[in-house]
Amino acid sequence: MVEGSIDKNKERRTFTDFLRANFGWVLEPIVRFLSRLGVKPNMVTAAGLFGTLVSAYLLSQGNFVWGGLAYLISGPIDALDGALARLQGEEEDFGAFVDSVTDRYSELFVFAALLWYSLQNGDSWLALASYFAAFGSVLVSYTRARAQSLGLEAKVGLFSRVERIIILGPLLLFNLPHVGVGLIAVGANLTALQRVLHVRNQAHERDH
Repeated sequence: MVEGSIDKNKERRTFTDFLRANFGWVLEPIVRFLSRLGVKPNMVTAAGLFGTLVSAYLLSQGNFVWGGLAYLISGPIDALDGALARLQGEEEDFGAFVDSVTDRYSELFVFAALLWYSLQNGDSWLALASYFAAFGSVLVSYTRARAQSLGLEAKVGLFSRVERIIILGPLLLFNLPHVGVGLIAVGANLTALQRVLHVRNQAHERDH
């Protein structure tokens, strides 16, 4: 009974899984083209990080429109490195580990840039929202990773990294940083809390 409940949870599909299942055909020709050019997955990961750094610089200068555009462009690149690794038969644990760590750095660079801008311009509300958005985003990833290390699952919640990019990018592009960062600050922390409760329920079922 308990094992069946946990196995069912492991089959839970996230919005990211939905995108991969239904829009993989969009990425496939791009990935095959990159592979023919001899592009390696770590090169794609580095390109995504560079794009995020460009976005972070622009945001730190208050250029939200171009910074948001750079963020939206660099975000989808993250989906290419894993697909390219699978196509080239180079999937490995360390590559996935580096990709995950790079994702965390990318997000934190963006929130650090927004925090810097807000401090330079005396915008205490945006500074506080950027701070809470940053550690909420990290906690969303950490709760899932920690749950997996315990043999549990924590894929619940609406504010995984893909959703955060989809929300924040356009709002930056339309020069609405306060709305975007505020939504992430609230939503990411609620998602982290939801995952904590979800793991608690699984652990309780397994232990009893």
